[in-house]
Amino acid sequence: MPSFKIDLSTAVVFVATAPEPKMANKRTGERAIDRETEAPLSTVGLLVSDEGEGNLYQVTVPETGVPASLTPGMPVAVTGLKARDWENEFNGQKRHGISFRAVAITPLGA
Repeated sequence: MPSFKIDLSTAVVFVATAPEPKMANKRTGERAIDRETEAPLSTVGLLVSDEGEGNLYQVTVPETGVPASLTPGMPVAVTGLKARDWENEFNGQKRHGISFRAVAITPLGA
């Protein structure tokens, strides 16, 4: 499925939730891996505020693009944010949504 770039040039972005490992299989504890770089993946909650509206996104990022210093409330820059729609069927029920992916998240200076 195609992905779409998200323009954050006029937005203010803050860390909402600290990075957590993204799991491929929660039962076995298998970590999700980036298919291109083979880096482990993490998920970070970001609050994006733009044009008077704020949205919370759970963004998947390769571990190499997530500094250990990220903490909730920290202003950040996001590199290469894209959105992709998804759909799957589990136990006979169709589910769908939008997933968000970025190349890196960088803390902004004080």
